[in-house]
Amino acid sequence: MSVATRYRWKHGAPRTVFITGSRSGIGREMARQLAAEGADIVLFNRSAADDVLQELRAAARSPGQRFAAWRVDVSDAATIDAAVREAVRELGAPDLAINSAGVLNALPFDVASRAEFERVVDINLKGTRNFAAAVLPHMHAGSHLVFIASLAALTGNYGYTAYCASKFGVRGLAEALRFELAPRGIALSLCCPGEIMTPMVQEEKRTQHPASAALKAFAGSATLELAVPALLRGIARRQFEIVDGPRPALTAFLSRHLPRLSRWTGDRIAARAMHRHKDGQP
Repeated sequence: MSVATRYRWKHGAPRTVFITGSRSGIGREMARQLAAEGADIVLFNRSAADDVLQELRAAARSPGQRFAAWRVDVSDAATIDAAVREAVRELGAPDLAINSAGVLNALPFDVASRAEFERVVDINLKGTRNFAAAVLPHMHAGSHLVFIASLAALTGNYGYTAYCASKFGVRGLAEALRFELAPRGIALSLCCPGEIMTPMVQEEKRTQHPASAALKAFAGSATLELAVPALLRGIARRQFEIVDGPRPALTAFLSRHLPRLSRWTGDRIAARAMHRHKDGQP
């Protein structure tokens, strides 16, 4: 392993990485760290990313690395397909493709409109499908597809009906798709981090329901600087399901193996939080 390579890549460090949702948060930090690993990076975002490209050039391991960006919405299948084809013509096929694009909606079910619910599903779930459908025709044996999901793909939370529905869907997509990709020699990873303090999460906290906050506190919170390396270590080892720390791992374990205990605990955490909120307690 090269001294300049931080991660122990099972099949060597990636040469060309396609990544969505890299304007901020997890996607941006992954792009920066993968640039430091020596990869050429192609970004797909809904908005311009000139500052991200500048950041990648500064982080690059060598001056010969290439960086490019396309403005595209993953919920638009035709547009993401066209952008990926153009990127492949210009920079080559990806050996690592990461879908990190996503939106968050923490509104209770009886508050969120149908349009708000559908927007979350369109971007988080359908967008994951659209990106996979766009990149897989160009990927070869030994390459790697990654979906950034959430701990919300493994367990529920108060006020997260749209978000959990979309992320549980991403998990189902990943569980089934990995069977189809294995014979082709293409790996698939599903990242299920707990709360990470991204700009999207920080904005959510301004109006977050107390029960949502209390349930999320049980699984803990992490910074990008701690969470992203944990996720990338799992990606480098080609693990299928990746969480980013012991508390999210415990939450996932309880939900999967002790579901009655998990729900009992969650009900009481939420009830206490709502009682304190009703009484005006912090």
